[in-house]
Amino acid sequence: MWIHILLLLALQRKADSPLDHLPKNMQVITHFGERADFSPDNQRIAFMAKSFGDAFVIDLKTKIIRCLTCSIPGAAFLRIMHLSDGNYILIGPEHFTDIKTSRARDNQLWFLSKQPGSKPIKLDQKMSEGAALSKRSQTLAWSETSSQFPELPAQYSRLVTAEIVYNNGKPEIRNKKTVYESKTSACRLEAQDFFDNDSKMTFTCYRPKGLGGVYTIDLNTGKVTDQSQTEIVYNEVEGIFPDGKYTLVESSKQVETLGGQHGSREIDIWKLKLDGTGKDFVRVTHFNDYQGWKASNPVVSTDGKLMAFQIARAADEAGVGYGIVLLNLK
Repeated sequence: MWIHILLLLALQRKADSPLDHLPKNMQVITHFGERADFSPDNQRIAFMAKSFGDAFVIDLKTKIIRCLTCSIPGAAFLRIMHLSDGNYILIGPEHFTDIKTSRARDNQLWFLSKQPGSKPIKLDQKMSEGAALSKRSQTLAWSETSSQFPELPAQYSRLVTAEIVYNNGKPEIRNKKTVYESKTSACRLEAQDFFDNDSKMTFTCYRPKGLGGVYTIDLNTGKVTDQSQTEIVYNEVEGIFPDGKYTLVESSKQVETLGGQHGSREIDIWKLKLDGTGKDFVRVTHFNDYQGWKASNPVVSTDGKLMAFQIARAADEAGVGYGIVLLNLK
């Protein structure tokens, strides 16, 4: 009986906040915001104030926060990411209609110059969810579904690579190429990160019942590898380490000991070795040890010294965050 009671207590999440128990190598650097992204020189982090809102950037030395899109009335962006030359890619609709329409059908790519006061430039390219941006070139990738392109089959998704080029100073998308296709709802695709000198890319395969898997594709050979090797856990690939041997993952693996349901609600950040076995999984954050909390959307600096992620609540939709936390990986 006592063993049973102790087991039940072990499965219960704590009632207070993980922010009151941060380890010494973690610090909260903003008390608002979501979807962090390191600058190429690792001196700044760009992030969104909220979903369908404005983009900001924080200087990691001075902690000064600057708004990048506040001069745009009704800005409704979902993501901001750095190109390798320091300019930005924005992702989101031209204006907010409703969550489903604006996040799916109207989601598109924009270019924003790093020069202060610049206005976003529409790149005339719709896409699904997030994008992969190279750390060393102007290469990018995204996924496309029937939500953006009604002529595609309802269950179909594809990964597309391309380049950002400047034509007389004007940014354009060139050299688009479909590199992988999924023809069924058993695997809905989303691009994440390039690695190995842009010869490979990580992506998530979203599965039915709210589950997911971590995959990689060799862009030279087309070979695809299931890196997480399980179909009963939610694993969404996130920021990659600079050596390309490990990646961060939003995973529900801890519900096996904490209790709860596999899916995108009860997640924490894990580190996965990209060796194709799915066995080298190490937990990085413990926010989900606390009732109603999770950590999400982690990214790694290009020198491998820092990780940024967001404070999140288990009840909220994916991507919603309440501040950026910096983790010193050294």
